Amino acid sequence: MKVSVIGAGHVGATVANVIAEKDIVNEVVLLDVIENQAEGKALDMWESSPVQMFDTRITGSTNDYTKTAGSEVVVITSGKPRSPGMSRDDLIGTNAAIVKSVTENAVKYSPDAIIIVVTNPLDVLSYAAHLASKKETSKVFGMAGILDTARYRSFIAQELNISPKDIQALLMGGHGDSMVPLPRYTTVAGIPVTQLISKDKLDAIVKRTQSGGGEIVKLLGTSAWYAPGAAVAQMVEAIVKDQKRILPVCAYLKGEYGFNDIYIGVPVKLGKNGIEEIIEVEMDDHERELMNASAKAVREVMDVLDNMHLF
Repeated sequence: MKVSVIGAGHVGATVANVIAEKDIVNEVVLLDVIENQAEGKALDMWESSPVQMFDTRITGSTNDYTKTAGSEVVVITSGKPRSPGMSRDDLIGTNAAIVKSVTENAVKYSPDAIIIVVTNPLDVLSYAAHLASKKETSKVFGMAGILDTARYRSFIAQELNISPKDIQALLMGGHGDSMVPLPRYTTVAGIPVTQLISKDKLDAIVKRTQSGGGEIVKLLGTSAWYAPGAAVAQMVEAIVKDQKRILPVCAYLKGEYGFNDIYIGVPVKLGKNGIEEIIEVEMDDHERELMNASAKAVREVMDVLDNMHLF
């Protein structure tokens, strides 16, 4: 079983490394356009295998898509990262063209692969990958909700001084400032979080989560990579091991939640066939209002892509 990661920057390299250390596939292919970058990072990772005790082979390649042939999953991280002061939407022109090219090359050699998009702006570029691949939407989706939920859960764990393992949570909507955290569906070992954290503190955690990516950019001068890489690896594991995990991903809706023809974050059942079910949760009026606003923001960016006539 093979997984290919296109883009050997911080995020892509972390994805490849975490997948290899999980030892769940035979081979991980890491590909990049920068000469020798993927080869060097792949070799470094492989040299850690005796210490980390994994057998997964890691292959690096400079823009040779033939080495990705026969991949069960293709992860797309290629693109320009955000710099301070830059929104995800600012990236659309450059990164849509990159994702289009990468997707077309990947599908040429792995026509049956499931495609996971990580490049920002995530929602619209998942749409771009779908258009470029011409594949069913159940096999083309984006990583966003797992990362956003992980940030949310980590902040709650920090506030309560408890293990993040005991926190279950759900976030929906677009990846960015318009995301929709749902405290009503957040629990700590089955206890509603609203019983453990005051409304003011919980609201502050929600706000921090919504700008979580921006917080990292301000600190590092570039986008995050450890948490995003781990989030992608969790999705890959759910697919290759057919785990049927219930995870929030950026999925294409066809009437669910009252939306049509839009990529947006919702909970799904993730298994060997990709998105095997989109799960609709009940929303109160306030949550619905937030979701509608988030969908409107995502739709506006999708319209920008459509008006570029790249497809």
